[in-house]
Amino acid sequence: MNPNYKRTKLACYAAYFTMSSIFSLPPLLFVTFRETYGISYTLLGTLVLTNFCTQLGVDLIFTLFSKHFNVRKVVRIMPVLTSLGLLIYALFPMMFPHMAYAGLLLGTVIFSVSAGLSEVLLSPVIAAIPSETPQRDMSTLHSLYAFGVFTVVLISTAFLKLFGTENWMYLTMFLATLPLISAALFMVSPMPPMDTNQKERSDLGGTRRRTLGLALCVGCIFFGSCAENVMSNWISGYMETALHIDKAVGDILGVAMFAILLGTARISYARFGKNVVRVLLCGMIGAAVCYVAAGISTGTVLPFIACILTGLCVSMLWPGALIMMEEKIPNAGVAAFALMAAGGDLGASVAPQLMGIVVDRVSATPFAAELGMSLGMSAEQIGMKAGMLVTAIFPIIGTVILLCAIRYFKKDYINKQSS
Repeated sequence: MNPNYKRTKLACYAAYFTMSSIFSLPPLLFVTFRETYGISYTLLGTLVLTNFCTQLGVDLIFTLFSKHFNVRKVVRIMPVLTSLGLLIYALFPMMFPHMAYAGLLLGTVIFSVSAGLSEVLLSPVIAAIPSETPQRDMSTLHSLYAFGVFTVVLISTAFLKLFGTENWMYLTMFLATLPLISAALFMVSPMPPMDTNQKERSDLGGTRRRTLGLALCVGCIFFGSCAENVMSNWISGYMETALHIDKAVGDILGVAMFAILLGTARISYARFGKNVVRVLLCGMIGAAVCYVAAGISTGTVLPFIACILTGLCVSMLWPGALIMMEEKIPNAGVAAFALMAAGGDLGASVAPQLMGIVVDRVSATPFAAELGMSLGMSAEQIGMKAGMLVTAIFPIIGTVILLCAIRYFKKDYINKQSS
């Protein structure tokens, strides 16, 4: 008798939904941390870097040593780590305010480990569950992250408005209880069999054909992640600084609307989508157009719309790359999913940082001051525009790599048919 995996699938969905608090909550509290504990922007930025570097480390460990892990046990422990990290994040600064940063850093490391495990393991668990609509299941999983971000932003905004930013730790403790729901579901749910053995025929590929195909998929998810995370991290600051939109309005319209489009597009693909390669190609090209429009437009309406529409364009770039990898490289194994997650996390780390560097460097140049004066803009606005324009290179390169992947997999399919 085949086991019923409905609860397992629900547990994965719940875990991915609650994981969004890890990414969306800390940036909302950065100003509070600076005002309450005197933490510098540099140290606050280090928390973001720690988050992604920890996840990247987890991805690489699973890529190289996946056969040494009991996936079933790790998946069940994963939500508990999320709760533990968020509790330390909230309680340590409250109990030891003079060592607040140490607690924030420790909590970040712990829940980042959980986030890395979620990215590495939830996708292969969903892929391993027998289903008549595997693409729909994968797209639904990733859509829940976007809806989770939207939910956390709304809850956090309402809570901090009603109870004040000085009570931020109670909001964090509330969010720390949510992963326990998925932990309970995992404890009573069967786990599908998954391949974690790094044999020549699977995972990273024992042949040149599989290795090159996986490398192209990793390239697609890297540049897709770059395109998604530059805008998701900078949309609020861009609207406030470059477009002079009120911060509260920009945060809600920017982050929330971006997340809504991101999630709506993913859930729409889950219900109606097909031909993921075509969706990826349209998404890469559309994202490039949106970044260029945000970079060269001098008004308010067009760049505002471009920022929001980026959420629609980048929505399938990460999950779509995973779906393409599943289709083109069957039985890839956990290590391949870990490598894909590493590519995505690397993009999420590198691209937003590059945007910040470009903004700082360009804003400090005499050229930016002169150009801004002629256009009625500040040097910082010119820097923001330049950052958007430069980071358009990510979806452009991603388009090229995707075209190479399409050509490669088509040729590989023909070779298989003829052999």
